[in-house]
Amino acid sequence: MGRHGGSPRGSGEAGVATARKGGAGPARLALLALLGSILVPLVIAGLRSVLWVLVGIAGLALAAVGVWWVLAHTGVLRVLGGVLSVAAPVTVLALYAVFGMLGPALLSLALWALAVTAARTALAPGRTASEQAVVTAPRAPWILMNPRSGGGKVGRFQLAEKARAAGCRVVLLDAGQDVTELARQAVAEGADLLAVAGGDGTQALVAEVAARHDLPFMVIPAGTRNHFALDLGLDRDDPAAALQALSDGVELRIDLGYAADRVFVNNASFGTYASVVTDPAYRDAKARTTLRTLPGLLTGEDALSLRTRAGRTHIDGLQALLVSNNPYGRAVDAARPGRRERLDSGLLGLVCVRVGNTAEAARIVRGPRSGGLIRLNTEEVVVEAGGDTLPVGIDGEHVVLPSPVVCRSAPGALRVRVPRRRPHTLRGSGAAADWPRVARLALGRLLPSREQDVAAVREPPP
Repeated sequence: MGRHGGSPRGSGEAGVATARKGGAGPARLALLALLGSILVPLVIAGLRSVLWVLVGIAGLALAAVGVWWVLAHTGVLRVLGGVLSVAAPVTVLALYAVFGMLGPALLSLALWALAVTAARTALAPGRTASEQAVVTAPRAPWILMNPRSGGGKVGRFQLAEKARAAGCRVVLLDAGQDVTELARQAVAEGADLLAVAGGDGTQALVAEVAARHDLPFMVIPAGTRNHFALDLGLDRDDPAAALQALSDGVELRIDLGYAADRVFVNNASFGTYASVVTDPAYRDAKARTTLRTLPGLLTGEDALSLRTRAGRTHIDGLQALLVSNNPYGRAVDAARPGRRERLDSGLLGLVCVRVGNTAEAARIVRGPRSGGLIRLNTEEVVVEAGGDTLPVGIDGEHVVLPSPVVCRSAPGALRVRVPRRRPHTLRGSGAAADWPRVARLALGRLLPSREQDVAAVREPPP
């Protein structure tokens, strides 16, 4: 499926020009903050600051070992792991406080966070999403509502009544009904907009039908988590506000992800998590079920070993793998923790976990160099294991697919209608900090980024 309604020709050059014009200030701030984060401990402790950095790293490594013992073992070792995961960082903080390094350490971390955020802001593209004003309201909007989602948000927020008052046909989902078939029937009866008030899994099923018929799709965040709604900028605490898109909205062209023939709007997970959600007890006791089943999945006879191919990259020995519809930000990213900055990049995000023992758990504090946590962006990825089938968690719903599973991005496949004013819209904060490029920008010598080079290759000739 090709890209629909892509960015105008020359938008890459416009993005570079915008970054050059508005990014020099944040780039200089990023370099100053980075320099400050290095100088603060050096001024306070001199060369001993290197020792204190090593103490901090050791504490993080011990905490990682403790978390591994909690997840991968039972009994006494699990208890010791819980104690270690708390005691190690607390001990490091206590040592810092006793020797007068706690304040400088916190200040250095704050400056480093400021440096990374400023660097990402400096490298932000000029365009983060393609929007166009919606000038006409739909004539026959159709909304599927799951009254059980989110602990009964449909009833609590009177969503059905408000949607009917806005001219929508509302269908309340009963247990066991075929969501996809209901959406197809709505199209056959003349619906010119499809919407869902429910969880992400239900949204994905209806979104596929909307994309297939090139109809606008609308999200009403009535589920428990609604990660998709959050990344669209919607207010999850006020689901009824999404109905404003019917009369005062904009339309976005965003990507869909596919795992084999199954659509996902958020992600497809393989390995440990996908196996955990197969347990019937998971929905009612998530934490207890996870702790009970993880040891066998990580180190027992039921342990999976996944293999993946993404372009020329081959990775094996994985315990878990997450394929997302557009890349997620890092959980520690102050600018957008665990969120997707954009939904129209045409790329899948890939997060791989490969931790098989205590030593590998300790090495994970080295970051990407440890090999324990691997992040990639790609257009297509192939996942396989030893068997003929693979359990997969698709937007939180458990399915079993034939192995190998090919995951791909369908760029611009879905038209999403959202309110013009959205409280949680992310503004571009750039890619991961590219310090040489930040330095060139600060000095007024910006060169095009690798992503812009790729975009230029994909852009068709005039």
